[in-house]
Amino acid sequence: MAANQSNRKNKILVLLFAAIVVGLALYFYASYFEFTLPTGKHRNWQKLPILVLASLLGYLATRFLNAALFDFAFRLRKRYEAPTLVRNIFTLLAFAILFVLLFKGVYNDYDLGALFTTSALFGVIIGLALQDTLGNFFAGISLHADRPFQVGDVIVVTQQKLTGVVESITWRAIKVRTFQNHIVLVSNSLAAREAIEVAPRDNLNARLVFFSTIYTDSPAKTIHVVRESVRDADNVSDKITPIVRIRGLGDSSIEWEIKYWLDDYAKYNDTDALVRQRVWYALRRNGLTFAFPTRTLHLERSVPVRPITAEDQIADRLSAVDVFSPLSTEELRQLAKATAGHVFAPGETLIRAGDEGSSMFVVHNGRVAVQVSDPGGPRTVAELTEGNFFGEMALFTGEPRTANVVAIEETEVLEIGHAAMKHLFQTNPSLAESISWTIAERQADLAKGSASAQPSIQETAGLLSSIKRFFGLH
Repeated sequence: MAANQSNRKNKILVLLFAAIVVGLALYFYASYFEFTLPTGKHRNWQKLPILVLASLLGYLATRFLNAALFDFAFRLRKRYEAPTLVRNIFTLLAFAILFVLLFKGVYNDYDLGALFTTSALFGVIIGLALQDTLGNFFAGISLHADRPFQVGDVIVVTQQKLTGVVESITWRAIKVRTFQNHIVLVSNSLAAREAIEVAPRDNLNARLVFFSTIYTDSPAKTIHVVRESVRDADNVSDKITPIVRIRGLGDSSIEWEIKYWLDDYAKYNDTDALVRQRVWYALRRNGLTFAFPTRTLHLERSVPVRPITAEDQIADRLSAVDVFSPLSTEELRQLAKATAGHVFAPGETLIRAGDEGSSMFVVHNGRVAVQVSDPGGPRTVAELTEGNFFGEMALFTGEPRTANVVAIEETEVLEIGHAAMKHLFQTNPSLAESISWTIAERQADLAKGSASAQPSIQETAGLLSSIKRFFGLH
């Protein structure tokens, strides 16, 4: 910026110096012409140096005015460079008017109107010969009036598949520097006809980068890992957080896209490459895997759904649940075999209030929120973590769900179904009484908020009766 200001000042000084030299030359020649040269028919030819010097001085004055208006006043007000075409038109018109005034002053006995009238045919011929040039000229005026882009913007000329940075806009063409460092001139008339995609230099422009992972990788973990790895990369704007989202479920992979915003869009190729590099390292560090084309053919589908985690781990988790404390080790293993595991995304609802159900859930990993409906919206009444359970009344008595349960983060839960418990009750009928007492005790604790609260015999008997009726026990 400082170098540009210095160049502008030097340009003004050179123009002033040249104007002084030409002005002195004009002054001395005019004095010599007035007092020394004879009169006669050759006097008009001897006036020609005066017209030339005066025109040259007028041209320098026009250039000086151009620099003063556009290099200083226009830039100070608009905060960007004046278009080259506008400056050229200003210089051309100003000099043309000044030249006409100078010509009439020097050759006041000539009629310029008659001269232009006699040259009309010549003007038509010139116009036909320069129709392409004039088309570019007027198209350039239209571009500058609309200002769809300016110097420094990245543009894409769609039909020509040309991408680059605008370096200048002249009366004839747009000068574009491609990302291969080539200079391409796009005629103004062609640019006026084509669709041009513009990425303004002072705008936060977005880019999309794609990758894919295998289906066994956690989507929530992938989103967090990739977003955090990309957001602090060079040239990635910190004003808007990058977005990582699933764009499709392919034959052999989850297809992802990263949307991020750039500080300098002209460097998008390097930034795209850096983002892909960050994604590779982030996935490798966190045990996530890029997908490659695969296809698996299942000739026979296995009927039972296997739990997500090992049966021993599930049995250990169930043994810590109060409701299942009456079960023996073998019974816990049998229950673990029939337990299904499910993974829920953050914000996903596990169960809804009022729904029918015949299973309960144990939080194996993650956290969930228990919510009830209020006039102002859902209200969280409890937060359950690893080892906590919910929905036991639906499993043992078939009662409808009484609250919404929503995953706070990616959560893995174990679901114990009606069939699994019925099998245990049939092999060990005494379990029903033990479990009914445990459930009644828990309900009493929740109702009174005291660990010393004891359920009444009537409450236990009523619950036992409901369990036997729901499971068909005698």
